[in-house]
Amino acid sequence: MPLKVGGITPFTATDYPGKLAAVVFVQGCPWACAYCHNPHLQPRTEDSPVAWAQVLALFQRRVGLIDAVVFSGGEPTMDPALAEAMRQVRTLGFCVGLHTAGMYPRRLQEVLPLVDWVGMDIKATPQGYDAITRVRDSARGVWDSAAQVLASGVAHEFRTTVHPALQSEPDLLALAQTLSALGVRHYALQVFRGTGCVDPALGAASTAGYPSAELVERVAALFETFTLRRD
Repeated sequence: MPLKVGGITPFTATDYPGKLAAVVFVQGCPWACAYCHNPHLQPRTEDSPVAWAQVLALFQRRVGLIDAVVFSGGEPTMDPALAEAMRQVRTLGFCVGLHTAGMYPRRLQEVLPLVDWVGMDIKATPQGYDAITRVRDSARGVWDSAAQVLASGVAHEFRTTVHPALQSEPDLLALAQTLSALGVRHYALQVFRGTGCVDPALGAASTAGYPSAELVERVAALFETFTLRRD
């Protein structure tokens, strides 16, 4: 069974650091995060909305025009065909990027040797996960995945999407301290964007002044590189 693709962005300069890339959005995610900006990718559909053969043919035409292919989602490690799709992309000469929330550590372990860069999404402290994902015991596996990424030597960035209704500033500081203690050196906070959000309460809430300059300064001091993204 080929990779189940929900969509594709043929060109982006922002999804793989320092490289021009295409993004493959893998269909399906076991979580239902309220702030998700790709909720149409959450259902694991029976058929692939976009044929993988069609995507691969596009990449063959883009050799020399882009540098990398990023597998995003949804949750790409949900798909058992991910490793083979990555091998096919590497055969074309592209670097491989992966966006993952880390809920499938065994699948992540399988594909990490095929990956050149990982963007790992960390939702919250372990105690705060279920309120965000809307799935019970959803933090299970995430921290094993984080440890795998750090041990792999693969270039990476850890990032957290933040919203004042979901994470208090003390929660964010505790999370940053936890990640720093694990050995994370590259971290980003991404302030909630309303695009695609299906929760009107989250969309209506103001994020002005959040996170505060004081918190940002304290978090930034914990990492070798830190980025605050508001757009």
